[in-house]
Formats: sequence, structure tokens, C-alpha cells
Amino acid sequence: MTSSPLPLVIAGPVLRHTQQAGFTLWLVTSEPADIDVSLHQAQQAQNSNTTDRVIQVGEKAFIHVLTCSPQSPLAANTLYHYQLNFNHTEQQQRWQSELPSLCYPGQNDLHFRVPAALSNVLHGSCRKPHHPSEDSLVRVDELIHQECEGGAQRPDLLLMTGDQIYADDVAGPMLQAIIQTIRRLGLFHEDLDEAIVDSTAQLDGHPYCYYHRQQILPQVATNTALSKLFFGAKKKPVFTSVNAQNHLIGLAEVIAMYLLVWSQSLWADISFNADEVDPDHQALFNREADIIKQFSQSLGQVRRALAHIPTYMIFDDHDVTDDWNLTRGWEQEVYGHPLSRRMVGNALAGYWLCQGWANQPDRFTAIEKLANENFTANGMMNHPAFINALFDWEQWHYQLDTQPPVHVLDTRTRRWRSESSLNKPSGLMDWEALCEFQHQLIGQDAVIVVSAAPIYGVKFIEVIQKLFTLAGKALTVDAENWMAHKGTASVILNIFRHYKTPPHFIILSGDVHYSFVYDVRLRFRRNSPEITQFTCSGIKNTFPDTLIRWLDRFNQWFYSTRSPLNIFTRRRNMSVHDRHPDSNDSIALLNQPAIGQMLIDPEIENVRCIALCSNGDTVEFPPELSDDETPAREQ
Repeated sequence: MTSSPLPLVIAGPVLRHTQQAGFTLWLVTSEPADIDVSLHQAQQAQNSNTTDRVIQVGEKAFIHVLTCSPQSPLAANTLYHYQLNFNHTEQQQRWQSELPSLCYPGQNDLHFRVPAALSNVLHGSCRKPHHPSEDSLVRVDELIHQECEGGAQRPDLLLMTGDQIYADDVAGPMLQAIIQTIRRLGLFHEDLDEAIVDSTAQLDGHPYCYYHRQQILPQVATNTALSKLFFGAKKKPVFTSVNAQNHLIGLAEVIAMYLLVWSQSLWADISFNADEVDPDHQALFNREADIIKQFSQSLGQVRRALAHIPTYMIFDDHDVTDDWNLTRGWEQEVYGHPLSRRMVGNALAGYWLCQGWANQPDRFTAIEKLANENFTANGMMNHPAFINALFDWEQWHYQLDTQPPVHVLDTRTRRWRSESSLNKPSGLMDWEALCEFQHQLIGQDAVIVVSAAPIYGVKFIEVIQKLFTLAGKALTVDAENWMAHKGTASVILNIFRHYKTPPHFIILSGDVHYSFVYDVRLRFRRNSPEITQFTCSGIKNTFPDTLIRWLDRFNQWFYSTRSPLNIFTRRRNMSVHDRHPDSNDSIALLNQPAIGQMLIDPEIENVRCIALCSNGDTVEFPPELSDDETPAREQ
């Protein structure tokens, strides 16, 4: 198949960190480019300066993080238009021919608003390309399109709360597209230690490349208690994902994945060939190919939306690998093998390059310096040192100075590890990180907290996870919840009980592949903080439908208002109200791919929680009756 000429801008621009002092764009070009950003409002040009941070990740792949700093502060809630200006005339002409696909009808450029007083916030997680559903990110595009047609104003910002990619669970056709992208862009390969291939370049065409990568992944002898309990055989894979047949290995693969899930520009030249796959997997390959083709067809709308709404991101496990840092034993085995350590490091490097860096670029000066030393026109010169620096980094969390402020938590790298057992789940945040978080809350009237995993989970599911943990099988049921570690559970619940806790507390989370809303109050306290947790997951993923229906039922039976089991929970001093989707009293958990939309009034007294489903449905979770009208379900 003959390839068409590469577009100048392969992916992006994605509108990222946006404040009155300026805004940041993330994009990838296919050749070196000197770019300025111009800004205007109501046909009036705004004087500004542009900082262009560039990392070359392939012969024809240059990641740009552009920060536009106006000479006068941007006004909140005011529509601004922006343009990319390439200093080379031929490049500017090419960009002008590519720009219309990113513009809404009747528009000639890109535009945004600076969020200030948040009243309309979108959030979601878990976007798996080969899940058989529509992509709910298209609903974001529809909201912006409606504003351009004279409808309601677009949301203030989009929070992507984890699993923006699935590095550990990749469809065969997607891996084929990744390999074609690596070839076409010349993404940099790397040498590997203690692997059956000496370089990531040898993965292309290797017999184990498709659906057999578990044969390439690290194998360890069962010489630890974790291995013996979980695997029970002589040698088993280090990684715990049950879908690791196509696990991404090299950084080039990770970067190609990001380009393919955020932009449509490369897909026209992607072709699928089932003959490259062994006969046993060809039927699966063809089924996945149909889903991946459908996924790629809506990427133009997704890319357009991300150019017009401030977007912030944080990792969860699948951005790297399943069960990332779940237990101390997991860490010992994965980081103790050169290949598995490199794979985790590559996924974290891909996260920094394509997600974390542009959240707040000025925070990453030290990492950026090492990146510039590593990534050169001749390839990666000091990749192990760059990865080591990412492993040591402790500033993945961040805060947005909006009203109310947004605190985005890192629940993956600063774990409270169990000292008593290798296979007990680690706490999602350690004592020091939780203390820092609590200190940031003091003096605030209201806060929005982003936690990849729900702080208040479905109690019956948590009980199942606890039973498996007691049996030494925490990895079997993905026992990652805030209550799984005694120390973390105690500290996070004490933060809510502290007398200086903000009176209005909103928690946004994902991870679990279903959606639900809880209103939480402290029992025996006249002035309890008002806590609302809105869990919305996934963007393109769901839970097994029959199983989630039974789990929902059992949770409502065993942890009803009058259940004596409530007294055995760590949340016994808190009352929890379920919000039932569309007032359907028979269910509390919504199992549809969706983007969450949270509408809040200026006093934060009313928090509306809405699921914008990928099939076009709009489902609201109305509040339950107040305490004086109905008793709360205690968890």
C-alpha cells in the first residue's frame, strides 16, 4: 500500500494547562518546526510570547509543548481564539490545509475559555480501543459543537482520571497499527537486557510479536511467597495482566499508541493483515479489527474536541501495566528484572511525554533537562538514566488554582507498602503524601479531588477483595481500594472527619468500569462536611453486565440501612446515600460507557451528576431525600 504524505501535525493540538497567565498546547509534528502561538479576542490581537519545548522521539516525530504567555492576563470565562504560526512558509501553508478538519462549522480557527469559577466539569477514565462500544469522548465534541451553533456554553474543563491508554491490554490489529506507525515515523528503538530479543527493532516480524508476547515477557522462578501463592508453578510471567499477549514493550510502541488513540491523521494508511497472525488467532484478529476500524472513524471528532477544551490527565495502572505497584512483592519482582523494569519505565516515559508534562510544564524542569540529554536526532543516548529519574520523581500530583481548587492525586507511585506481607495490598498513598494533601486543604471552603480509584467504593465488592487478600490472592481480584490498607484508610477517613476539613468536598474518580454517585455525611456531627463522590468509568469500557447486576443487588441487600454488617466497616461513623441513575430504585450502579458531567452552583450546595453515555443516552443521578426524610444507608 502506498503511503500518502505525512501530515505536518500528526496529533494535536491538545489544549492542556489553561490559566489567566497563559495556556499550554501539546502537539506532535512530523518534522522540525519553529512554532509561535497567536491569540486574539473579539477580533483584537493579544500580545503574547511563546515558549516551545521540543523532544524528538523519532526521525519524523517531534513532541512540542507550547506555552503561550500573554502580556496581559486572560479574562476568565471569555472566548479566546488561537492559531499556530509556523515560521517556515511552506509549513504554514501545509498547516492551513490541515486546520479545517479541527475547526467547527463556520469557524476558521481554534478557541477556548479560561476556567475560573467551575460550574460544569467533565471527567472520565478507562478508554480501551477494542472494547465493543462507542467512544464516549465524542459526547465532548457534541457539547462544544452545540455552543458553536448557539447552544449552551461548553464545559469548563475535562479531567481524564486514568487509563487513557491500555499499555498492557492491546488488540492484535492495534499492535499491527502501532508497528506500522513506528516504521513510518522512524520512532526510536532501544536495546534490551535479559530478553529473547536484543532490541525492540527485532519485535517487528518476530514469531511471538502477535498474541504470544507473554513468551517474550520476563519469566521468574517461583522463589518468593508471592510467586508460589499466585502462580504455583516453576516459572510464570512477572506481569499479572491476563491480557498480556500483546503487552507494549518499547517506548516507540507506547508513543505510537498515544498518536493512534488521539488523532485520526495516520489511520488512512493503516492496513490490517490477518495473515501475519497465527491461524489460531485469526478469527479474534478479524473481530478486533472491525472494532478498531470503528474506533478510528470517530477520532476526528475526539481530536477536534481536545483542541477546544482545557484537558488535564493523571495515570492509573493500565497506562503502565495492570496491578502497577499493587503489592510490595509485585514491586520486588517487576523492578528486579531488567526487562520488566524497562517496560514499566517506558510506559511511564510515554505518560510523561504525552500526558504528564503538559499538565503543568514548569514543574518538570529537571525531567525536561534529562529528556533533552536522552532524546537526540541519533536516538536515545541515556535512556536508563532518564527512566531512573522518572522512577524517583514524586511530583506527579498537582493542583489547579480554580474556584473551587482541584487537587489531582497520585495514587500509584507513593504507596504505603505493607511491612507484614509481600502480598498484602499497598495503601494508595503513603502517610507523608496524605499529610501533604491534608495541609493543602486547610482554609479551603470547597475542593474537588481527583482520585483514580473511588475513595468510597462499593462495599460488597470491597469485602470480596478483602477475603481474597486474606487468602493471599490480592492480585487475583485487583484489590486496589482505599480501604484495603489499614493505615491509608485510617488517615484518609480522618481527613474527612477533621474539623478543618472544607465544608464542601467533591470527589471525582473512575477505574472500576461502572458509574455511581454517593453523598456522604458524618454521623453524630451537627456540622458535617458535605461530601459528594461521582465515579464515572469507563470512557470506552464496561464491567461484565450480569456480574455487575448481581454485585449491585448483593451490595444493596447486605449493606442496607438496617444491616448489622455496617458496624464492621471502617466507615461506620459515616452515612452513605446512593444516588440511583434516573431514579431507578432497583439499581445503584450504571454499566454504560460514559463521560461524567458535574454541574455545581456557586455556593456548591447542589451538585448534579450526569452520565453522557456513548450510545447517546443522558442519565442523571438525582440526590436522595435528605436525612430528615429518609434514613441513610450506613457503610
